[in-house]
Amino acid sequence: MSQLSERPEKPVVGVPMPHESATLHVTGSALYTDDLVHRTKDVLHAYPVQVMKAHGRITALRTEPALAVPGVVRVLTGADVPGVNDAGMKHDEPLFPDEVMFHGHAVAWVLGETLEAARLGAAAVEVELDELPSLVTLQDAIAAESFHGARPVMLAGDVDAGFAESAHVFTGELQFSDQEHFYLETHAALALVDEAGQVFVQSSTQHPSETQEIVAHVLGLHSHEVTVQCLRMGGGFGGKEMQPHGFAAVAALGARLTGRPVRVRLNRTQDLTMSGKRHGFHATWKIGFDAEGRIQALDATLTADGGWSLDLSEPVVARALCHIDNTYWIPNARVTGRIARTNKVSNTAFRGFGGPQGMLVIEDIMGRCAPLLGLDPTELRERNFYRPGQGQTTPYGQPVTHADRISTVWRQVKNDAGFADRRREIAAFNAAHPHTKRALALTGIKFGISFNLTAFNQGGALVLIYKDGSVLINHGGTEMGQGLHTKMLQVAATTLGIPLHKVRLAPTRTDKVPNTSATAASAGADLNGAAVKNACEQLRARLLEVAATQLGAGAADVRIVEGVARVLGGDQELAWDDLVRTAYLQRVQLSAAGFYRTEGLHWDAKSFRGSPFKYFSYGAAATEVEVDGFTGAYRIRRVDIVHDVGDSLSPLIDIGQVEGGFVQGAGWLTLEDLRWDTGEGPNRGRLLTQAASTYKLPSFSEMPEEFNVTLLENATEEGAVYGSKAVGEPPLMLAFSVREALREAAAAFGPAGVSVELASPATPEAVYWAVEAARTAEVRGPGGGRARDGVRTPDDTDAPLHA
Repeated sequence: MSQLSERPEKPVVGVPMPHESATLHVTGSALYTDDLVHRTKDVLHAYPVQVMKAHGRITALRTEPALAVPGVVRVLTGADVPGVNDAGMKHDEPLFPDEVMFHGHAVAWVLGETLEAARLGAAAVEVELDELPSLVTLQDAIAAESFHGARPVMLAGDVDAGFAESAHVFTGELQFSDQEHFYLETHAALALVDEAGQVFVQSSTQHPSETQEIVAHVLGLHSHEVTVQCLRMGGGFGGKEMQPHGFAAVAALGARLTGRPVRVRLNRTQDLTMSGKRHGFHATWKIGFDAEGRIQALDATLTADGGWSLDLSEPVVARALCHIDNTYWIPNARVTGRIARTNKVSNTAFRGFGGPQGMLVIEDIMGRCAPLLGLDPTELRERNFYRPGQGQTTPYGQPVTHADRISTVWRQVKNDAGFADRRREIAAFNAAHPHTKRALALTGIKFGISFNLTAFNQGGALVLIYKDGSVLINHGGTEMGQGLHTKMLQVAATTLGIPLHKVRLAPTRTDKVPNTSATAASAGADLNGAAVKNACEQLRARLLEVAATQLGAGAADVRIVEGVARVLGGDQELAWDDLVRTAYLQRVQLSAAGFYRTEGLHWDAKSFRGSPFKYFSYGAAATEVEVDGFTGAYRIRRVDIVHDVGDSLSPLIDIGQVEGGFVQGAGWLTLEDLRWDTGEGPNRGRLLTQAASTYKLPSFSEMPEEFNVTLLENATEEGAVYGSKAVGEPPLMLAFSVREALREAAAAFGPAGVSVELASPATPEAVYWAVEAARTAEVRGPGGGRARDGVRTPDDTDAPLHA
């Protein structure tokens, strides 16, 4: 076992424990960025001047009326920017634009003594606009060939030969929705400037170092003149990886110009209308199977709705391509990605970061094609799994390590869920109930862990031991409720060999750990945990030398366990506090900077080949649903999940992440339906679902009646911190089982062997129309009356899945 993954005697990692701030959360004592306003004197409040048109060039911007509003102190415009007027890493996002690119685009910000004064001032600003044509929908952009950014192509094998050798060839398309992050805490920042002109920004950000970089270049400063701190976030889900930078820059600019603290905090409607979402996608595909239902070839084009600027759209599309295979070996593949440019908010990172979009395409294909092949969807999926020892690689050329776990979690879920018996019970229920149908579907996941950009796969930490034996750790990761800080406390206590109560964690700050990566890509615990471990190992090695001298033994024979240093095989011991005090008196350094870089990664973005991921996480979920044939309304009766997190650092945290990820995925796939005004009227491009009243989120009523989550045992991951694996993103895709169960339940209203197309999100309305289509459907594929639609014969052309 590697040094990184090996656990010492009596580790604190692996012990179930609550979130380190759980008590603060539930009592309302936890402080968030905007709470700090009430502890800060003379704060000015910033309010955006939004233009409610989808596209147009600004011909006049008059701020004088705002300055006449009582309480208004200043109006910030592009003329005030001393550095670069841009808030994006691609330099395509003007902080103060002269062209409105989406409905609700902020073109100026008003600073007021109160939020109400700033609001009234913003309403008084006069903006004249030369309106321009707008592209609101993904279909609009595709038809207009409005694209930006890279267009990657992933190639594997010989696609044309694969189709020529296929017994069955199907074509189809799929469009699926964006998703709103809907974190409980909206975007917020509070900026101060000290007597030396140093800028200090409190920001609700997943990427403090990048926020620091953007603030610095907007202000025309060096990074060492800007410090960014993230105390904690009330949710992020990827929405605070890139999007917070501009809001922090507005606050910092206001503070520099006025000499007073400036607060930016969006209300919910502003957050919904000004910040990016998960990318909606459109996919066209063609797939070939052999006579046994094994995939021979796939040709697909994935088009992401990028919105008005690039943001993170390029790596999102790259990850979508890298995950279109999911758990299936596709020997011959040609998959193209592209980014549509629309007049909507700039879409951004969201839990899974393109992986869910790519995986949804192949799972939709499997669900639609299984009946045409005369196969149960569960059997079709099993036949196409990656197999260990077969030399199989992903379409981009990476070997699939631990491929056996795909089948292992699958079999365990089948067993835990009583899959075969319940399938028989469901068949009997459906036969007896003409207007209500049930279905039980099983899907699996394979998700790659690491950042697409290799340089981001590094982490840092700073660990301090004080004379009294207490320990303070700093690391580059941010806490958004996911439990990263809890795990880091457990890693530090385990590595040093001390009780957890002796370790405290400081807020994430750029002046403690520099050049950090975003807390994203599910890599927070991997990168920061290994860096914390590295720092603690340096300190432990120094302390072991001190203990060895005190105990009259060699350092290699001393262990520190539960706060006591002991000699192996002996009875001499030295308490931790005494050891630390002795080390201080001997002038031993009691602080250490830790660092970690993920090894073994390589990626060529041009050829789209390499090994971009450190490892893969695996999981499987079985979901049972019941559908009402009159309304399309449904309920989730039971969910069984087995998920691979390696050797869990913190089991209670990880089970919570699996549950939360699954529910968020079910929301994306079944409930959360973003709508824009696509008409030609004055509100074209307006987001219609601007609140929780119109944008439906999962709630208690959508929870499974029975929800069973099991972490895979004996799953140590070599080369990862204490043998653990990432948990943040992968569980979201377990929710594919909900959508596939709804598809199968809708099909049960029609003749046996019917193939059902299901919209995404599969709202009750969408399920109702799928039920209606099933009721009137003709059976297709082998055994049906229209076999030529699905089976290749020598005279056939490629037949569409839907005639």
